[in-house]
Order: sequence, then structure tokens, then C-alpha cells
Amino acid sequence: MTFDPPTLARAAYDRAALHRTDGDWLADAWTRSRVIAISPHVTTPVDGGDGVVRLALRSPSTVDDAQPRRFLGLAEGVPYFTVTVDEDGSGWATLREVGAAVDDLHAALLTSAVALEQWHARHQHCPRCGAITMETQAGWTRTCPNDGSEHFPRTDPAVIMVVHDGADLCLLGRGHAWGAGRFSTLAGFVEPGESLEAAVAREVFEEVGICVRDVRYVASQPWPFPSSLMVGFVARVDGHPVLHLDPKEMAEAYWFSRDEIHRAVVWTDRREPPDPTARLRGVSPPLSISRYLIDGWLAGRW
Repeated sequence: MTFDPPTLARAAYDRAALHRTDGDWLADAWTRSRVIAISPHVTTPVDGGDGVVRLALRSPSTVDDAQPRRFLGLAEGVPYFTVTVDEDGSGWATLREVGAAVDDLHAALLTSAVALEQWHARHQHCPRCGAITMETQAGWTRTCPNDGSEHFPRTDPAVIMVVHDGADLCLLGRGHAWGAGRFSTLAGFVEPGESLEAAVAREVFEEVGICVRDVRYVASQPWPFPSSLMVGFVARVDGHPVLHLDPKEMAEAYWFSRDEIHRAVVWTDRREPPDPTARLRGVSPPLSISRYLIDGWLAGRW
């Protein structure tokens, strides 16, 4: 059985990578393109005047020619580029704010645009010699003019997992940065030389002190905050379910019932005031793969 991918991962546009070094083709594509503007604060202009949220795409004639153009790809024959500009009015929003509201294609394009913007902002110097690098391959690489080395955008794999007991209980945790009563699935970065499945088992044991089995891949989601790929899994507790938290990693973690989680989902989505006496008063928003995993567990998909 197959299911729709998570938000931000539902549209696979043609990245047309073979054109990234073709200057003539890129110049022609620019003249008929649609442009996603990204600010240094990683916001983009949106239009929601008619109640439908969409990206406020620009025509190339309205963009300063001095700005680097980053070619994102093609969708139904239309070239899409992204350009860094300063915010020039109201109506600018972040990917977190509009990623679940815009259509799947615009969400995918904006995700790539945000990832590129943050990578270029953070990696302007050559890691070999320290020289300032320049954008090449239509924004998909940076090249050092001093030693000629070529550098590519990094993507950091992280595992995220819904852990259950095989019946009616699901494990959710709360980090110290989260508000009281708001919980999520466990997650953590993959270490060098480690498989994804091993990372799932290690992170769960390190954070809450239990072992898991039946680790199964579910789906993945790009998460450019700034450069992660979230790889989602489902796992079942193996052995005793008593939790032993790492106080540096976790503020709280509990086994919650389906009824508790369903009630928190309703409060989160409807933005209703939760019961202040409930342990679980909020879960991850629909944008995240954490919520995708939780919703799938509630529906009995995994």
C-alpha cells in the first residue's frame, strides 16, 4: 500500500541539471522564467488576497540584473529561478509559515530556494584555503578562484521516528526549547559511518533509554532549516517500556494513548485552547514529517 508523501516532498519538478553549465540556454530560459524572490532573512513574498495562499512570483524584467540567478528547474516547460533580494514591503513569509498552505509545486520550489539561499550565505569561503568562493553551475556549486576546488550544497541526514508499543500507546518527547505540553516524535542526526536504522535505535536509546525493533522506513522530507533531510521511520519498543531520559536532550517523554494524541491534534489544527490539565496539549504542525508520522500511526498505517 502506498501513501502520499509528506508536505514539501510531494512534487518532483525537473531539476534539469544538464542545463546548469549551459550559459546560452540559461540566458534564454531567464527571459521566459518565473522568479522566486528570497530575502537574506529567508522570507519570500506571498499573495493571499483572495483567501488562497500562493507565492508572489516575479517576472525577470522586475529583477536587478546584478543579482546572481539560481536556476531551480522546469515545471510544465516553465523555467523557475530564485534571486536574493531585500524585503520591499509587507506580505513576506517564511517557508515554515506558508509551506503547508501553498500548492505542492510551489512548496517544493520554495524548499529548494530556501536551502540554496542558506547554503550560499553560510559557505562563502573555501574550506581548503579560505578564499572567497563564487557561485557556479547556476547556483548549485561554489568554486574557489584560488585553488579551483568545487563545493556542493550539503545535506545532513537525520532520522525521525514514531515509536509505539504494538497496541494503543505511542512515545512522544519534548525538548527543552518547546513549550509545556507540546510533544513530538524523537529525532536525531546520523553519525559518520552509521546506517539509518542504527541511528534510529541509538537515538531512541540515548534520549529515552529503551530498545526498539522492527525499524521500518516510512518516508523522507527535505527540511532546509538549514540543510537537513529528515528520514522517517516507525519502530516498536523491544523489552521493558520504562523510560530513562537524558536530561540534556529531553525535558519530558511519555507514552500517550491514541485518544490523547487525537485530542492534541484537534487542538493544534483548530488552534483551540487545550485543556490546561492535559499532559499532551499540542503536537507538531502539519508541515513537518513528525506530524506525518503521528497521523499515520493514528490512522493505523504503520
